[in-house]
Amino acid sequence: MERHQAPLLLAAVAAGALLGLLLPQAAGLAPAITPLLGLVLLATFLAVPFRRLAESLRDWRFLLLLGAVNFVLVPALVWALTRLVAHDAAVLLGAALVLLTPCIDYVIVFARMAGAAAERLLAAAPVLLVAQALLLPVLLPLITGRHVEVEPEPFVEALLLLIVLPLLLAAALQWAAARWRPARSAESGLAAAMVPLMMATLLVVVASQLAAIGAALPRLLPAAGLFAVFAVAVALLVALLVRLARVDAPRGRALVLSAVTRNSLVVLPLALALPAPLVPLVVVTQTVVELVALSALVRLLPALLPGERTRG
Repeated sequence: MERHQAPLLLAAVAAGALLGLLLPQAAGLAPAITPLLGLVLLATFLAVPFRRLAESLRDWRFLLLLGAVNFVLVPALVWALTRLVAHDAAVLLGAALVLLTPCIDYVIVFARMAGAAAERLLAAAPVLLVAQALLLPVLLPLITGRHVEVEPEPFVEALLLLIVLPLLLAAALQWAAARWRPARSAESGLAAAMVPLMMATLLVVVASQLAAIGAALPRLLPAAGLFAVFAVAVALLVALLVRLARVDAPRGRALVLSAVTRNSLVVLPLALALPAPLVPLVVVTQTVVELVALSALVRLLPALLPGERTRG
């Protein structure tokens, strides 16, 4: 399953779409998204040696490049691209909301798939989460031209349920696995379940939102095109930056993936709380487009940024 992750994940998206079409009750699956994603991240964290996290936090050059990419380059690109949908206030708001927030969860999964420095993205996740929570109220008005109240609760909940809790459980299980056979079996079982868990998460996300997306499709198609252009443009721009900065391949791939992957599952509760019902559908549309892009990118990145480059 690991060798064929990309087509399997796309198959899960297709199955979710089919389920959403056939069963209107699939909308009720939405509460399962966070627990499933938490299990995916627990399995991901189990594969990361925790002794390397402290080393990753001392990598200031990577952290500075990560911040520059996500909070300087990406906002500038988002402002330029969202002029294409500026006539539709709800689409503009949804696109800006999701594109301005870097992913802190399943980007780590795709980083492992692409041979990127997953441990550095994991160590940087709390920093990225706090930074986007602080900067989003500043950046959103600059992009949309309107004030939007940004509640901290979704970001705090994401930090606790998708980072802190899985991280603590993974550390405890790694410690126990070194001492007891049942814990080693549990660790191996979770590692083997990584791909099925990721597939289940994608299936639930798509199935739970598809009916609403279908009803609003004419307004969502321009947003889908914008998200596709964003993924391609930001991947190429960051790959160029990585080459100019002479960053080694694993960290360079991590920077590209961080720029492409947005925080849709964390900002979705925030989007649902807004008075415009189209905004959360724009966020979910971005998720679907992004997953297709990531499935291609994990195969292309080794060719785009090959081998081990000079460590910076």
